[in-house]
Amino acid sequence: MNITLKLYAALGEFLPAEAQANAVKVDVPDDATISDVLTSHQVPLGRCHLIMINGHQHDRNALSSTKLAGGDTLAVLPPAG
Repeated sequence: MNITLKLYAALGEFLPAEAQANAVKVDVPDDATISDVLTSHQVPLGRCHLIMINGHQHDRNALSSTKLAGGDTLAVLPPAG
């Protein structure tokens, strides 16, 4: 399935080269969790502060249990300054 991954500020360095405007469409397994997607892009989970799915804030304590759906947008921001 396809999702959109958006990584902001310093996390943008973990996006692939084809990313545009801090976003890239990625193909993930049907049972992919937030943690699976971030880990597969080598994003350090400790640097992920605000995590949103489709514009709604998500609990950082459930990264490994929350499954994504096709068409979802996963956006992640690091802690502010």
